[in-house]
This record gives sequence, C-alpha cells and structure tokens, in this order.
Amino acid sequence: MAEESEDSDVGPGPLRSGLLPSEIVGAGSSDEEVPEEPVPSACASMGNWGVRLQGNGPSLKKIKARFEEAFFAEGKDALKLSLVDIIVGFLKIMHKYEITFVLPFVQVLGTNICPAPLSNLYLKVTDIAPVSEGYRVRCEYVAHKEGVLHEEMVLCSESNHSASIKVVVQARVMDRHHGTPMLLEGVKCIGAEVEYDSEQSEWQGFD
Repeated sequence: MAEESEDSDVGPGPLRSGLLPSEIVGAGSSDEEVPEEPVPSACASMGNWGVRLQGNGPSLKKIKARFEEAFFAEGKDALKLSLVDIIVGFLKIMHKYEITFVLPFVQVLGTNICPAPLSNLYLKVTDIAPVSEGYRVRCEYVAHKEGVLHEEMVLCSESNHSASIKVVVQARVMDRHHGTPMLLEGVKCIGAEVEYDSEQSEWQGFD
C-alpha cells in the first residue's frame, strides 16, 4: 500500500512547529471535499477539529493539527480538554533546542495565555506572545534520553482560570554516535548539555 503524502488533506494530523494556521476546517475523508466550517464560538462544542496550516517554505505544504475532544461542559463556560501535538523532528541526545510554534486562537482562552505552574523538567516555556494567527509559543527542550519522547505542557488562560490547552511535544531522540539530527522549521539547537560520563565533565575523580 502506498504511503500517504504529507501534502494530503486526509484527516486531522499533528502540527509541525513553525507553521502558521490559515484556516480551521472540519475533519473529512479522502473521497470527499472538506467544506470550510466556522470557528466554534465559546458556547459551541468544538468536537474533533483539524487546523489547516500553510508553511513559509517554498513547498508550502499543508498539514493539520489534531484537537481531541475539545468541548465545553454543559452549562459551564469551561474547556474540559484540548490536545495539540507538536512534532519537532530528529534530535540528538543531551542537546538543548529552542522550539517556536504558533497555536491557533481559541476564543475561550482569550488573548493572553501562560504556562501552568506544574513544571516539566525538560520542557520550559520561555515566551508566549499574541499574534494575528493565535499564540506564538517559544520553549526550550532538553533531549534527555533516546527514543520517541512525548513531553507535555499545559497553557492556561489568564482571564478564564478554568480554560486550558494541553500541548504535547513529540521528538525522536538519537544517541551521540549514530544518525544525523533533522530539525523541522521553528526548531534550532542552542547548545549541548554536559554529561557526567563525558570528557566535557569537570569531574577528575578521586586523588
């Protein structure tokens, strides 16, 4: 079976970092043209929505972000659950990366959002700014072990304390001696972490 192209508009998929949303569409199938849908209001159920994105590169590839069961509790102005996946590419272990991406505007969150106080040891939000497309989020991530890693962070509304959105950063981390890092747009390496068993360590052992 032929693999599906990244340019396909079939179904909702993950959000690649550094790409900006151009419109929100309803989920559809490969045999049907996906009609445009209005952005859900604060009193409407969001359901499973896909966000059509357009990159800034020469290929202008269209991909989608996945929102899972984002809905409001009946009779309450509270977003119960919303999830966005951010795929950042192939990283190298014990290196630090700056990741910048834009989340689409969510009405119930309002204009200003901030990271939740529950901290992630390896993923730290350094800046959030409102932009015309939604929210520009900048964070730092330390690739601390090998494998496919999923690091979570929660962004909260500053005006509605019951509204929040969960962001999951997904990366494939390689060891120091194999493979070549492949960073997606919006991701850059900003340094290497010193390993205790490496030659960079200042530990000289016991005399």
